[in-house]
Amino acid sequence: MFLGAIEQIHQNPIDTVENIFGQKSFEFERRNLNEIVVEVQGKWSDMLLFFAWEERLKCLHFSCFMNIENKSCDKSRIFELLAMLNENLWVGHFSYWAEHDAPVFKHSIIVDFQDLNFEHKLNQIINIALNECEQLYPVFQAVLVQNIDPKTVLLSSGNYTLQ
Repeated sequence: MFLGAIEQIHQNPIDTVENIFGQKSFEFERRNLNEIVVEVQGKWSDMLLFFAWEERLKCLHFSCFMNIENKSCDKSRIFELLAMLNENLWVGHFSYWAEHDAPVFKHSIIVDFQDLNFEHKLNQIINIALNECEQLYPVFQAVLVQNIDPKTVLLSSGNYTLQ
């Protein structure tokens, strides 16, 4: 049983991602051997989860794209918000996908093929990302769409401490 899990990870961690979301009956698209995209319905909006495997580095990259389009916000406000949010994160970080004018949560994992808890750890990271995106969606919405000052939004949300 344990040997099979090691072999599955060793083949390609994207197979493990596909297994996780397949068990939960989520829609996903395996774009190629090393990439998969999963659509997750959130409280505020749908989110796209993107996983990419870089074999040479033994690294699995994960991104969670929030469906919030920047309507009028000054880029300096976006980066101010990202800096303030990232100061409070222990896992992953928020970034801005300029090509699509949208915020994204990112995290990368160096894969240890001997780690029998890989699937559990991956599930934890996915849950952290989804929770952070859900919790911060209204904050991003206020800054990106309503053009409200990031510090004002964060202070009024009560979820984050400013350092």
